[in-house]
Amino acid sequence: MLTQSTGFLRDRLSARVAPTYKGFVAGALALFSSLARAAWEHGLQDPVTASARHAQDLHTWMMWLISIIFFGVFSVLVYSLYAHRKSKGHQAAQFHDNTKVEILWTVVPFVILVVIAVPSTRALVAMRDTSQPDMTIKATGYQWKWGYEYLTGDAAGIKFQSVLATTQDQIHGQAPKDEHYLLDVDRPLVVPVNRKVRILTTSADVIHAWSVPAFAVKTDAVPGFVRETWFRAEKVGIYRGQCSELCGKDHGFMPVVVEVVSEEKYAAWTAEQKSLLAANAEDPNKVWTLAEQIAHGEKIYASHCVACHQVGGTGLPPAIPALNGSKLVTGPKADHINIVLKGKAGTAMAAFADQLNNTDLAAVVTYERNAWSNHSGDVVQPSEVLVLRGK
Repeated sequence: MLTQSTGFLRDRLSARVAPTYKGFVAGALALFSSLARAAWEHGLQDPVTASARHAQDLHTWMMWLISIIFFGVFSVLVYSLYAHRKSKGHQAAQFHDNTKVEILWTVVPFVILVVIAVPSTRALVAMRDTSQPDMTIKATGYQWKWGYEYLTGDAAGIKFQSVLATTQDQIHGQAPKDEHYLLDVDRPLVVPVNRKVRILTTSADVIHAWSVPAFAVKTDAVPGFVRETWFRAEKVGIYRGQCSELCGKDHGFMPVVVEVVSEEKYAAWTAEQKSLLAANAEDPNKVWTLAEQIAHGEKIYASHCVACHQVGGTGLPPAIPALNGSKLVTGPKADHINIVLKGKAGTAMAAFADQLNNTDLAAVVTYERNAWSNHSGDVVQPSEVLVLRGK
């Protein structure tokens, strides 16, 4: 009903106001209409770790404390303005200092800060205690995805990248969006319930931040540094977060998804992942056909390259050049492979040497050289990438 009334009012006003203001009125009423349909949710996410519960309890307690201080000070101010106004004959007091008042307004804030500092410090110390973890996972930030490597525990050796699952059609409004729009990935981080998980964060390019609100975890991933945090999820489920540092063009397309499972499911997942790793072990000497490389390379391009270079290879000139018709892409294979391997300093072109193996890199280069209007007919083999990688 409210939405219908807003639409009616927008139409009537738009017909009566000058054309200069029609856009403003329509925009304002559209905003009001969208707000009317909003869920109006508030508060923090439900905590599923001890750290998150402590943070939420501290937040609630602090809100009560500052509310009491605010209403106390504001009440005194209002009373003073009303009871000592000039119309009642009050004259401004003439004094320069009052020792008792100065002592009072020094001691009281100090006591309040101490009262705040004790539980805050206790919570922060607990959040930073990464000792004696059950497992350690390295999370590496890339523009714009996360790479995970299990360093210790039952899953040691498992390594993969977690890429946004939302499609380009959904992002550009050409397909319907689901409830997890921009908050879903192709491969979530999987951990067992009730185990202390230590997360080591770093970055391959710019500063990112690994953040999951339900865990009360937010740690920067800084190039050249390794930082650490931890969590112990107490409830099975899927928990979502996002990169919380402005890390470039697709900062809003870099979700963090953690799936907390039972011990039994985690053991099954670990066995499955190790079997997949063994089955997909790379053979750099394998010779691939053009069709095989194009099919595989298209998938790699969609998950690693499309954000910058676009679906049609048009890029985002002048910052990001087009691949369609590019002299580099249609030129010598070695030059093309090298820029994908090593990136280009001073530009948004990242190095993919640590992100893609020889087979994946050969496939995506093959795809780019034969997609759109590029029809070189070249087939890049993993062995070629291996040779250039070693130089």
